[in-house]
Amino acid sequence: MNRYYHERFFSDARFTTVSVVALFVLGFWEVPLAFLLIPPIALLGAAQTAFDASYLVFSRHYSETLERYLNEEVGESVLIAHELENRYLFPLNERKVVTASLDKDFSWFGFMTLFYTVMGALAFGFGLALGWRPLLDAGAAWAAAYLISLSVLAVTSLATGLWWFVGGEGERRLAAVLEGYPE
Repeated sequence: MNRYYHERFFSDARFTTVSVVALFVLGFWEVPLAFLLIPPIALLGAAQTAFDASYLVFSRHYSETLERYLNEEVGESVLIAHELENRYLFPLNERKVVTASLDKDFSWFGFMTLFYTVMGALAFGFGLALGWRPLLDAGAAWAAAYLISLSVLAVTSLATGLWWFVGGEGERRLAAVLEGYPE
């Protein structure tokens, strides 16, 4: 399951990156309205890769439960992938920004999560800044509709991500189902 997460994540990250770079090139190539497509693509990429990460958290909880069960059955710790993942990638059941633990368990995996996030936020901001004049030239109604739509999507995505990841709702739901396993 973790393998499929990584395939999906990098596919989504590549699509977003190529799209954003192409839109920057198109925008500088005398199609300035292309800059205004960058913020929604960056936001979509952020939401999609966080969705991908939610699957990684799910699959890691499931595989950890299976490993613990099998270890109990054989009477020794033979399967330790979950322990390696908790130390090397990011810990489960602890507060984190998607997969970035911001405490002593911070890792390269966490750095890359934050790196992609910051790069997406920069693309969003630069795309909006470079498209600002063409947006205003389109008329006040278009500018208002664009900014309101983008703001609602961005705030909703951020709030939902904070609730699900930082607030721990997703992992609480998994814990409720997995509680008592293995028995």
